[in-house]
Order: sequence, then C-alpha cells, then structure tokens
Amino acid sequence: MSKAQRIDRYVAAALIVVGQIELWVGDALPGPRWLSCPLSIVMCGTVAFRRRWPLLAGSTALCCNVVMILAAGSPGTSIASAVAWFCALYAIAVWTDTREFLIGIGVLVGGNALTLLHDSTHIHDTGPFTVVPIVAMLLVRRAVRDRQQRADTLAARAELLEREQELRAQEAVVEERARIARELHDLVAHNVSVMVIQAGAERHALPEDQAQTRETLGSIEQAGRQALADARRLLGMLRRDGDREELEPQPGLAAVDALVEQVQRAGLHVSLSVEGEPRPLDPGLDLCAYRIVQEGLTNALKHAGRSHAEVVLRYGPGSLALQIRDDGAGTSQLDGAGQGLIGMRERVALYGGELQAGARDGGGFEVLARLPL
Repeated sequence: MSKAQRIDRYVAAALIVVGQIELWVGDALPGPRWLSCPLSIVMCGTVAFRRRWPLLAGSTALCCNVVMILAAGSPGTSIASAVAWFCALYAIAVWTDTREFLIGIGVLVGGNALTLLHDSTHIHDTGPFTVVPIVAMLLVRRAVRDRQQRADTLAARAELLEREQELRAQEAVVEERARIARELHDLVAHNVSVMVIQAGAERHALPEDQAQTRETLGSIEQAGRQALADARRLLGMLRRDGDREELEPQPGLAAVDALVEQVQRAGLHVSLSVEGEPRPLDPGLDLCAYRIVQEGLTNALKHAGRSHAEVVLRYGPGSLALQIRDDGAGTSQLDGAGQGLIGMRERVALYGGELQAGARDGGGFEVLARLPL
C-alpha cells in the first residue's frame, strides 16, 4: 500500500466520524436518519479506495448523494459529504481512462437528472451542479494528467538512462577482464615457453639409457606446446575485431619512472616516492601494480587539470600499497564509477587485494590499492 492510499484511509475514517457527528448532533443531513446514516458512511468510505477503483468509488459516492437528495429534497450542508463528493469527482477526472471517465460523467448527469423527480428540486438548481462539475473535471483531467504523463515520461527516461549506465558498466567490466586476460596470456605464454624449451633441451641432453626420464620430459614438452596452442585459441576468442597483437613486453613497476615522465610531459606535475624495501614481484602482480598506477595518473590527467599528483609505492611485510592522489578539482565526479576505476577494481580483485577510491577532504582525488605479496 502506498503512502497516498494510507492517507486516503485516514481521511475516509475522519470523514465518517465527522459525518456521523453532523448527522446525530445537528441537521446537516436532512431526511430520515435510518437512511442517511448508512449512506453517509458508505459515501465517506469511498475515499479510502478511490485511487484503486476510481470509477467504482466515484460512482458509489455520487449515487449515495442522489439517494440522500431524493429522500430529503435537498443536498444538505454536511461538510463530510461535500468533501467525499469532491473526492469522487476528482477520482473520476484523474485516475480513469477515457471510457471510465465518460461512464463517470454519465453517472453524474443521470444522477442529477433523477433529482428532478423530487418536487422540491428544479432545473435551475440542478443545472449548475451538473455543468460546472463537468467543466471542472475536464480542466483538472487535462492539467493533472498532462503533468502525470510528463512525470511518467521523465521517470521512464531516468530508468532507461540508469539501465544504459549499468549496461555500460557491465560492458566495461567485460572489456577490462578481456584486456587483463590478454595481458596475462603473454606472461603465461612466456613462462610456459621457457618450460617447453628447457624440457626439450634437457630431453635431448639425456643419455639413451634414461629412456623413462626422456619420455617424461617429452610428455611435459608436448603438454606445454598443447597448452600454448589452447591459450592462443582462447586469446583469439577474447580479442576484438581489429585488435593487433602486442609485440612489446608487458611493463612492470620498473617502468613507473618512464610513465611519470610521460605524464609530466602531458602537463601534470607528478612526484614519485618509494617506501620500504623494494622486492621482486610475480610478473602478473607486477603488471597489475603498474596498470593501477597508470590508470590513476590517467584519471588525474583527465579530470584534475593542471595540478599536482603524487605516487607512493609502499612495500610492507606482506603487502604492496599503491597510493595515487592529486589536489585538482573535478575528480570527485568519478567516485568509483569511472571506467578506469572499474579496471582497477577488477585487477585488484584478481589478486585478492583491496581498493579505495574517492574524493579527498581537502580537494582532489585519491586511489589507494593494497596487493598481498
């Protein structure tokens, strides 16, 4: 149940109470009380379900009002009944389709025409209560429904944009994972190739009397070559049309100095510092660390403007921390949603690390990655 429907129920309950007070204390509802009492309860109660069943609620309230007029000869001065009557007209005007709206208008016109059967009612009394409500309903229907249609259009457009953003994020994740896979393929292929070459060389160097060892090395060599072929086919599936094979070796943290110089030539002042004792890293982890620094500086170059950036490589007992931060303006818009940050998160998650990225309190943006060693 929506909040508006709950409010309608509270309003209906309040109108029922007020209507009964008006009936039993005053003379706001002329006519026999044994008839006015249930009609007032039903008429005020229709407010509770006017949003869910607008035609039924509106028609019921209009019919109850007609019956009370026929029984008493006048609509009376009940505030509760008047509010319920206006709520009925509004429900028919706003929350019905064209067919139901015309039916509601027919109920209003037909009910008002029936009141002419009473001797005390005249056409000059009934006419205004028919024409004026219909004109008001038409005006309200157009104004409110046009506003509602615009709101629905904006909501649909916002939902579409949100879905497109989610789709782009998913595509970015898939593309980044394929890129990581291509890079790791080069590293794995290199190591497997070394294994195959060493196994082949050792097999040829062994004497003829060690046939079993030579056979084992031959199996290793054959399995390695098959693994290389399978990895190459898998890489072909991950490669997009138009992609060319990378002939350069994959970089590592040893190439960070050259990366910093390249970024500085592009206009971003960068300082690099190393804390702790540097140590050799696994090739895949080394590549992952380099790519994180590269993406962090690329984001700073794109969004921070001509400011200052700092790169800190912190070697700990069991982890490597990478900190890239700048003091520029405009990087807070990324806040973890940029494609570069998506790539960082994928790489860090691959090695079981942690990544934090966001705006700094004093201005600028900061990326902090921790990779287990």
